[in-house]
Amino acid sequence: MRKRIFACLTGFVLTLCCFAGCHTKSGAMPKNDTMHIVTTNFPAYDWVTRLLGDNPTGAEVTLLAGNGVDLHSYQATPADILTLSTCDLFIYVGGESDQWINNALRQANNPQMAVVNMMKALGGTVKAEEQIEGMQEEGEEKTEYDEHVWLSLRNASFLCGAVAEALCTLDSTHADLYKANLADYQKQLNELDADYQTVVAESPVHTLVFGDRFPFRYLADDYDLAYYAAFPGCSAETEAGFETIVFLAGKIDELSLHCVMTIDGSNGKIARTIAANTAAKNQSVLTLSSMQSAGNAELQNGVTYLSVMRENLAVLKQALQ
Repeated sequence: MRKRIFACLTGFVLTLCCFAGCHTKSGAMPKNDTMHIVTTNFPAYDWVTRLLGDNPTGAEVTLLAGNGVDLHSYQATPADILTLSTCDLFIYVGGESDQWINNALRQANNPQMAVVNMMKALGGTVKAEEQIEGMQEEGEEKTEYDEHVWLSLRNASFLCGAVAEALCTLDSTHADLYKANLADYQKQLNELDADYQTVVAESPVHTLVFGDRFPFRYLADDYDLAYYAAFPGCSAETEAGFETIVFLAGKIDELSLHCVMTIDGSNGKIARTIAANTAAKNQSVLTLSSMQSAGNAELQNGVTYLSVMRENLAVLKQALQ
């Protein structure tokens, strides 16, 4: 019933949008015209602002999930749907959590809207979530693809290329600027990727144990890291059973690990319980940021995608000792 009500609301709002007039774009930005860009998550917002650079056209960039809501539980408002339906460039993840977007895009008011679906752009490199040994069993067995594609620096570099291409198509007048900004940003992404490779290569440990969801599969696969976790990345579970706790504690003992990992927004309860069930009972709890709920507060504090990934590298270096 909830989905049906929301679908009706979506249709109603988008019908109203049709009376607002059709906003289209050509390859060159008309004078006094403003490019409107909408993203659903913090990484994409930050990427597009870096590519815009000095923003010569005064493009407006909107982060839909700007109030810090986790993307898995985000519910679009009528105002969000209106913003989406009239924008010139829309960037979203394209996973299970974004199903509401499909109907909104079908009824969008701008027929020339450019769209970047991250998971579609990545194609065959998108990974299915794993139910690995020790994870809490989920009630429903179905293939679900890991949405957390932005947590790979290599994916980020590729996706920034797709965003830059869309910007060049919408605003060919400033294409050279967008391409130069892309080259500079990709250089920074590649340098940080090299730093990750160095840290992992020089670390004695290559396995992580998460007392939490595990949204870092893309990152782990990039650097050949093994992992164990209480839940898959997109799991809605919040309570781990006794068998899961004991298994993960046993892995920490077996591998002589000195820490248990959590993700941003976690209360750390499961991680602490795992540590309490190890032989040493003295493991520290370390947190990696998934940027799933990053929003306006982070933007106001000058947080960027690269700054978060650098902080994650510092935590990872500590965890792998």
